[in-house]
Amino acid sequence: MTAATQRTVVSSAEDYGGNLSGASVLVIDDEPGMRNFLTKVLGPRVKCVEQAGSPLEATAKLDVGHFDVLILDNVMPGMKGLDWINDQRRKGFFGDVILITAYADLETAIAALRAGIGDFVLKPFRANQILGAIERTLDRKHLRRENALLRRELYARTARGKLLGTSEALASVLSMLKRLAPLPTPVLFLGASGTGKELAAEHLHEMSDRSEAPFVAVNCAVLDPDRIAAELFGVIEESGRLKPGLFMLADGGTLFLDEVAQMPDQLQAALLRVLDDKKIRPVGAEREIPLDLRFLFATNADLHQAVTEGRFRVDLYHRINVFTIKMPPLRDRSEDIVELAAQFMEQFSNTLGMASLELNEDTLLKLRRYDWPGNVRELKNLIERSVILGEFPEEFAGSSAVTAPEAIENLDLVTKRHILHVLDQCAGNRAEAARRLGVSRKTIDRKMAAWGL
Repeated sequence: MTAATQRTVVSSAEDYGGNLSGASVLVIDDEPGMRNFLTKVLGPRVKCVEQAGSPLEATAKLDVGHFDVLILDNVMPGMKGLDWINDQRRKGFFGDVILITAYADLETAIAALRAGIGDFVLKPFRANQILGAIERTLDRKHLRRENALLRRELYARTARGKLLGTSEALASVLSMLKRLAPLPTPVLFLGASGTGKELAAEHLHEMSDRSEAPFVAVNCAVLDPDRIAAELFGVIEESGRLKPGLFMLADGGTLFLDEVAQMPDQLQAALLRVLDDKKIRPVGAEREIPLDLRFLFATNADLHQAVTEGRFRVDLYHRINVFTIKMPPLRDRSEDIVELAAQFMEQFSNTLGMASLELNEDTLLKLRRYDWPGNVRELKNLIERSVILGEFPEEFAGSSAVTAPEAIENLDLVTKRHILHVLDQCAGNRAEAARRLGVSRKTIDRKMAAWGL
């Protein structure tokens, strides 16, 4: 390839709009001119580009580094590119490959398909042709990952919502999430079951610079001990292709490990190494794969006690316990119950295609005064069952002329619900309730008299 030709084809790609900036590329070709041309074209557009002048040199580079895309010449001295890539597949190379060749025939095309070649570019080619091939290859890669995540999400049937509420307890959590969002720091979410630990983790992900990448949640308590490595780290199948694990599907984004206290011993050891090295090794692979992940963790158990009892590794405990966020129980953010109930009512009415129920003054008062040992999950389940049955359970049913939205927003009713909730917390002690509310005992007495209580 002459210098003049190179100048022409490079300039034709100056306005190329493909987003390749996150890709690492290895160019494998025995012709220095072709390697230099491709390096010049790709250098300003990708994260990194390296050269290899032979299959042997390329193997050495793959042994120490990872590349998203290989641009591979097929006809080289000593070994054909297709023979070499088949050998690399057996060693566990999982990246995408674009084959470039001046000799195209049906036999080569069939062999390329069998080797899992993502695209086929004939020499001579223009710069925008190879850039287009790289973008198509990366688009297919991202689409495969999105499809895998979508299938998992559909099977999991997780209908996550938003962190709703204006209570002081929730505001404190939201403020801390905002501070942590731009940082890579691991976060451990603590709190009872149903308090919204996963929801808070996803909220943190959405506020971070990783929000466009996947958020993948893994429940450590339900992992099959015999399938842990394959499910999390991936596995080389009999065909030689890699079936990616959940860690790889989350690459670039956030991995949320729930119920970490129930993590099997073998996973604890493997996770510690991943946290230290930022690499994984799929089952059957010879090479490790680098990862770009933010790790979030959650448990409703006492991890310190688990360490003391020898059920949880002390070194792993210190790696994940960098920063903790304690999710408040619903009884400590009771001001949010009415808003949550209204949101769940609308959600289930729409998703189930059934009529919503009236949230009247009596029902809202009973919802606010209940202790909710199952926290937000218990409230959500109650609303779903009630929509399906067409009525609230007897202990929450009530009749009143005042219904939503007036029942939700009326200041006097909001005040009544709050005072009665505090009285419940104080076992009816009006003096203590007045102290907590910052009002006089006489104010409580007057309110109670006006309400006929």
